[in-house]
Amino acid sequence: PRSVSAAFQEYLQHLALQDFPCGLGSWNKSHLNARRSPRAEPVGLQEAVPPGEETPEVLLELLRDQHSPWALPPDCSPQHRLLREVAVLAPELLHGSRVFQAVKSLRILDKGMEEVDEGLLQFQQLEELILSANHISKVTSAHLPRTLKVLELCFNAVGDLQDLCAQPPLELQHLGLGYNRLCGPSQEKHLIMDFWPNLVSLDLSFNSLTDLPGLVSQLSTLQNLHILVLQGNPLALTPTYRGFLVDSLPKLSILDDIYIWPEERQQFHGLARQPELIRSEARVVVSIGEMMGLPNREDFQQLEVGSEGPVITYSYYVTYEF
Repeated sequence: PRSVSAAFQEYLQHLALQDFPCGLGSWNKSHLNARRSPRAEPVGLQEAVPPGEETPEVLLELLRDQHSPWALPPDCSPQHRLLREVAVLAPELLHGSRVFQAVKSLRILDKGMEEVDEGLLQFQQLEELILSANHISKVTSAHLPRTLKVLELCFNAVGDLQDLCAQPPLELQHLGLGYNRLCGPSQEKHLIMDFWPNLVSLDLSFNSLTDLPGLVSQLSTLQNLHILVLQGNPLALTPTYRGFLVDSLPKLSILDDIYIWPEERQQFHGLARQPELIRSEARVVVSIGEMMGLPNREDFQQLEVGSEGPVITYSYYVTYEF
């Protein structure tokens, strides 16, 4: 399976951190020697630079000037830009395995990844890991750096949280699991304080969660939870969905990207103590605006009144699968 480590190595090759104008090379030997020797005189004027070498300012200009053949693309990420410039000013910091220590945010989107491998443990300073729009079905928590604060796994194939909750990073503040394959109630037992003591934001949108009271009983243990997204789940169709959540989770500030005002909280006060109002059914109203490909009814209206022409009847039906 394609792993995160393999995708990162491809990313490094794309960055070209060891190639001109970045990296360790003859083109920046003078200013490297000056930094290593405190008594050396700094290179000030460009004409003082030996032939074949460049000052850091000139090398940076080659990255920043949009007309330069080494210029960064306009849509490159801030991390991309930062690493390239660090590779000019202090390339020894990114040499070899040291590059893993410099990465605090890693975003690998839509690269066909299937495996979160143990190679991630090399990122000992990693705080943000975004792996959305891949093919990840299982995440082993032992492969995640302990320093993680943000973990985004939206648009994947995660259907079980057991492996993720075996040894989760306790400092995690945001967990994004929207657009996956989570089904309740077996997964709800993993969304408790014991696994996520510092969780502030949780995205479970567009999964297949159905048990609203059961999920709320687990989420109520998350003492630091302020942002919750549940829209797109079947449980969000229940009539008292929002009111029950607002009253059950008093520390919640934002639900489904909508701020919870004090007036709304007062309006639903006491609803959490009336579970009988939560019904396990919902009504869905579907309106069909237009149907294509049907025979033109005007073709059958040309028969004269009283004629013995055949009568043709067409019937149509629409099927819904839940």
